[in-house]
Amino acid sequence: MANTPLTQTTGRRKEAVARAALRAGSGTITVNGKPLEAYFPTATQRMVVTEALRVTSLETAYDVSANIFGGGVTGQAGALRMAIARSLVELDPELRPVLKKAGLLTRDARRKETKKYGLKKARKAPQFTKR
Repeated sequence: MANTPLTQTTGRRKEAVARAALRAGSGTITVNGKPLEAYFPTATQRMVVTEALRVTSLETAYDVSANIFGGGVTGQAGALRMAIARSLVELDPELRPVLKKAGLLTRDARRKETKKYGLKKARKAPQFTKR
């Protein structure tokens, strides 16, 4: 029973979906079976992922293991951040105001704009020639 997670939550951003499981531990973060540093190569992405733990000063209190699929690397980092924040609120509802003020519990609803017919992308038109 020692290995069962305290909470399991889901976070989403763009096309990415992250399922995070928090356990009491030393602050180890594992993503898809790899350590955080191996999965998210840039410091910015690692900072985004650990933001919820930093804001609540719980970096070394919990171990996080996550499964992420879909989307790109930035979307996945944002999805995992949301999943971790939701887990922390589930464990301690008193952290909710702190995380909400930091904007970590709000789902970022921005999506890729769809392509329009007659255009090359969502807004880019083909080159216009006068003659």
